[in-house]
This record gives sequence, structure tokens and C-alpha cells, in this order.
Amino acid sequence: MAKVFTLAEVSEHNTNKDCWLVIGGKVYDVTKFLEDHPGGDEVLVSSTGKDATDDFEDVGHSASAKAVMEEFYIGDINTATIPTQTKYTPPKQPQYNQDKTSEFIVKLLQFLVPLVILGVAVGIRFYTKSST
Repeated sequence: MAKVFTLAEVSEHNTNKDCWLVIGGKVYDVTKFLEDHPGGDEVLVSSTGKDATDDFEDVGHSASAKAVMEEFYIGDINTATIPTQTKYTPPKQPQYNQDKTSEFIVKLLQFLVPLVILGVAVGIRFYTKSST
């Protein structure tokens, strides 16, 4: 029967001299594999102290990589000690407010109408001065 570890026990092994990972409910001592890992030892050390299953699966490891893992298997994780992951919920977007849009149009018109009037006045002045 495999030994069962708590996440607290596994979390104590979080250095490049003593590195344990939790992947798929199993605990692996990957200390001897750190130097041989194609992604470097930092990737493995940064995945300690948590359930690294998602990190492992996101990379898309080959079947041979998964087979190599078995030689580092040392036991199982007590899943009750792993905190449940909270699902990300994005903040609610403000509702489209028609009133604010009309306020924006009024302010824009308050700015543009005087400019148009000024432009027309300058145009008339320029046109009447050049025709005489």
C-alpha cells in the first residue's frame, strides 16, 4: 500500500536539493530528475507546494515522459488537504446606460457648434474680403 502524504508534508520539499511534486493525486520525488528536466529545474521547483496537475497537463507531456514519472513515484496525496480551487469569475461589466451617451453627445455638441460657427464666420470674412 502506498504511503499517503498531506499537502503540508509535500510542501516542505520545495528546493532544488529536495523537490516533491503532486501530479494527478500522486506524489513524486523529482529531486534526481531536476538536472535532466528539459524545461530546467526552475519549472519543477516553482510547481512545489500545490497540485501541479494543471501545470503538467498544460505543457502536453509525451507518453514516454509520463512513463518516466513512475520511477519517481513515492506515494499518494491526501486530497482532503488540497485546497479547492476557486473558479475565476470576471467582474460584472457595467450596464450600457443610454443617459450617459446622450450626455456625451451634448458635451460634444457644446464644443463643436461654437467651432463651426467660428469657422463659418472666418470663412465668410475671408470670402468677402477677397472678392472686393
